[in-house]
Amino acid sequence: MTDETSRPPRDLFLWLWRNYLIRHWKIMAVAMVFMSIEGGMFGMLSWIMKPMFDQVLVGGNASALIWVGLAVLAIFSARGVASVIQKVLLTRLSQLSLAHIRNDMLSHLLTLDVSYHQVHGPGHLIQRVEGDVGAIQKVWNAIITGAGRDVIALVSLFGVAMSIDALWTLIALVGVPLLILPAAVLHRFVRGNARRTRDIAAGLSDRLNEAFLGVIPVKLNRLERYQSDRYQALTDERVRMETLSTAGTASLPALIDIMSGVGFLAVLWLGGGEIISGEKTVGDFMSFFTAVGLAFEPLRRLGNVSGVWQVAAASIERIREILETRPALRDPDHPVKAPEGVPDIALRDVRLNYGGMPVLQGLSLEAPAGKTTALVGASGAGKSTVFNLLTRLVDPDSGEVMIGGCRVGDMRLADLRGMISVVSQDALLFDETLRENILLGSEDVSEERLQTALDAAHVTDFLPRLEKGLDSPVGPRGSSLSGGQRQRVAIARAILRDTPILLLDEATSALDTHSEAIVQAALERLSVGRTTLVIAHRLSTVRNADNIIVLNNGQVVEQGTHSDLVARGGAYADLQRLQLQDSPED
Repeated sequence: MTDETSRPPRDLFLWLWRNYLIRHWKIMAVAMVFMSIEGGMFGMLSWIMKPMFDQVLVGGNASALIWVGLAVLAIFSARGVASVIQKVLLTRLSQLSLAHIRNDMLSHLLTLDVSYHQVHGPGHLIQRVEGDVGAIQKVWNAIITGAGRDVIALVSLFGVAMSIDALWTLIALVGVPLLILPAAVLHRFVRGNARRTRDIAAGLSDRLNEAFLGVIPVKLNRLERYQSDRYQALTDERVRMETLSTAGTASLPALIDIMSGVGFLAVLWLGGGEIISGEKTVGDFMSFFTAVGLAFEPLRRLGNVSGVWQVAAASIERIREILETRPALRDPDHPVKAPEGVPDIALRDVRLNYGGMPVLQGLSLEAPAGKTTALVGASGAGKSTVFNLLTRLVDPDSGEVMIGGCRVGDMRLADLRGMISVVSQDALLFDETLRENILLGSEDVSEERLQTALDAAHVTDFLPRLEKGLDSPVGPRGSSLSGGQRQRVAIARAILRDTPILLLDEATSALDTHSEAIVQAALERLSVGRTTLVIAHRLSTVRNADNIIVLNNGQVVEQGTHSDLVARGGAYADLQRLQLQDSPED
């Protein structure tokens, strides 16, 4: 992991500029023009003080009163108009660039391997996409809008001050070099705290994700207080870190205030004597006084920006780390064309370890084209791992995984997964309408084809009971539908995908007997004409499979038809006998 202080702020800003801000350089260029106008008006305001006092207030020149007054009006008007325009433009720029960052992060995170998502929980990743980008958004105006305007304002103000008296100006800035070392220490402190705060925020998101997704087990096991205490511990730590960060961020403007006060006291002592002696006019002093006085606030804001930037830099660093993370499973340099038609499937001497533990130990099996092959065995036998290998969620340590005579690693991931439909025991539904959950964004599906899929998946059996039919919302994770109804929606999706390979992963294991019969009928209809692999816990659902492969400890121990395996009296017969004892109705 990259240390939070390893990349200088300049490098992080250049990365942000090259990847996001430069896309909208025209907006930024126009905004910079109006930002310059707004900042320059500070210098003009301090400059107009000299003729106001020397010619009007002290000299009594009535004719000068008119043009000085109009000049003051023009200065404030130009500043107000320029302020509105540049803020609108920069707000649009910031929102566009932040939207691009969020979209890029989501798109990139979805390309990363399953192993990455197993290490980084949903709450953690949500905090990266929303929290870290949100941290940048909070400081955007301070860094770009405020810093740009304030730098220009300082240049114009100190330009006016230098034109009046260079010695006064140097005396006013005498304390600035003394701020360099404290500023460096504070920056490091603030950036480290900011990174730790983002980590805590990610932990809080993980806690909320666990509590809300597992609300039923939490209630049943009386874990409400346990979950609340875990969350409270992190919130207490976040309060402490946020307080420390604010103290560090606010310290630099405070130091600037003190040093500015010292410098201004020295100028007042020296300048007052020169005015009394007649070396300088009242207008000179008031113009200088206005320039230096107006410079205090931009100086304080810039001092604050430097601290605020450290908070943003910690978030930018984390965003950059994610976007620079590369998936281990990528498209090959020279991909082969995916096989056409209905292919066969073969695993040849496949070996795979998870965390140093062997999962598959020289596994070899075949699934003939257009036939249904079932994988059965105890938990941990390697059944789901076979599916992960076929869809290339993982790669084997050795051996070959073949589809239609082509190694899955030689095909583009999109082509490979475009050949496969998966119906699992946990049908993923989104908080959208039933129609959208079936179509999943496809716009070229005719109503006739959709109706055919609904009929084949038995969705039409429960559709009339929904108030809005296909346009009924299914709720978060499909909570308004029963388990059997969710499975039928997943089958309808698979029918519309119309892929040559079908993977069924415990598709009926969580259903009651009535729902299982309906879903099983739909699955059998879906399997016709496809190469189908079935993982089944209930052996009753695979009796009609063309071939049943029994796995144990990552190896094939026997295979054949249901009747052959029962007659053989081996591992499959033992599994069936155990199920009959546990569930006589099966």
